[in-house]
Amino acid sequence: MPSDDVMEKTEREHRPSPIDVHVGSRVRLRRTLLGMSQEKLGEALGLTFQQVQKYERGVNRIGASRLFDLARVLDVPIGFFFDDMPDAMGGQTALRARMGGFAEQQEGFEDDTLHKRETLELVRAYYRITEPAVRKRVFDLIKSLAPTD
Repeated sequence: MPSDDVMEKTEREHRPSPIDVHVGSRVRLRRTLLGMSQEKLGEALGLTFQQVQKYERGVNRIGASRLFDLARVLDVPIGFFFDDMPDAMGGQTALRARMGGFAEQQEGFEDDTLHKRETLELVRAYYRITEPAVRKRVFDLIKSLAPTD
């Protein structure tokens, strides 16, 4: 029977890395904002939707060439997948500390607002408005309804 240390080590090895989970969540965010299904993304990459699911959950690590392909298909720079990464995982504050303060400070979102289904549906619906003047009026309406700081 394996020792507790061996079982604990095996358990840690099978747990997804927090960085892989973050990158996967950014893949899911962008895919959802584009209104793209896991099947469509998989087709564009030559993968099954199950493989896309595993990437999005962080269960499978995304290699450099696959990350390059994802950035191309999702039309984002590679850095997008690392945006808003918590400092504990090597986010901007940790990067600035390692670089001696030469990196520019970047404002990020600390809450989960961008990941809520309601937010994603609202953004998708907004960008489906093809008439720029109408879209601007909707934008102005939403801003006028929100409480001012």
